[in-house]
Amino acid sequence: MREEKNLRKKIEEGRLVSAPGAYDALTAKIAASQGFESVYMTGFGTSVSHFGLPDMGFLTMTEMVENARRMSDAVEIPLIADADTGYGNAMNVVRTVREYENAGVSAIHLEDQTWPKRCGHMSGKQVVDAEEMLSKIRAAVDARRDPDFLIIARTDALAIEGFDAAIDRAHRFAEAGADILFVEAPQSHEQMAEIPKRLPERPLLINMAPLTPNLSMDELEGLGYSVAIFPGICLAAAIQGCMDEVRQLRENGRQKDFSQWGQSFADLNKWLEAPRYSEMEQRYRSDFDQKGNG
Repeated sequence: MREEKNLRKKIEEGRLVSAPGAYDALTAKIAASQGFESVYMTGFGTSVSHFGLPDMGFLTMTEMVENARRMSDAVEIPLIADADTGYGNAMNVVRTVREYENAGVSAIHLEDQTWPKRCGHMSGKQVVDAEEMLSKIRAAVDARRDPDFLIIARTDALAIEGFDAAIDRAHRFAEAGADILFVEAPQSHEQMAEIPKRLPERPLLINMAPLTPNLSMDELEGLGYSVAIFPGICLAAAIQGCMDEVRQLRENGRQKDFSQWGQSFADLNKWLEAPRYSEMEQRYRSDFDQKGNG
């Protein structure tokens, strides 16, 4: 794995790795441009933005991997990706790991929900037997070719079986070889503080989504978390921004002048490195093309 994509090394530095949630290559580039050390491919955002569907298990593994590949290609920082339940049994997880690894992803999280799964902050979730999840984790660990490709084991058991059961599952996931533990949807500051105390054996990921108290990055680091993902941040801003602009067009019959938008068309193209691509175009253009015969 290339040095700049190595999430393990960033975690080993001992500081919280914060990963804004992105749903496509553009939002991944935006997150990277603001100096973040990692970016997160949200499954919810992928489902909503690419298909207009809620996060309820509608997407396939290949659709998720395709989006991850585009996002990873767009940035030079680690990409953490949602891999849902692994899209089948332990044997399916083997292929899932290989596909995400080949796509340039630095880490994936696998969850212990039944299929079809749903967003971890929605009601109606169910979890599989712990033994089934353990077999998936072992398969994922065995399947990876690069030891720095990280397997994040997520449990959704807190909402179904309670806090202690979720902690017990996470302990067992660590024993099965998971690199990072992820207890989904703690609903109080007390639960958030207790998780690191009860699970000291692995780095911990916290998902800053609707059911979880909105603590700062400094607070999360102080509690003992190693990675924080913010899955809805780009999606929520994009939805609100689009609704506002489209509503104004409908009401006024005219869009905003480009000068009113925060980034001009020329600045946007510069940020997208259009001048560099134009220079490349000139460099690779053949004499035949330059004479206008192409």
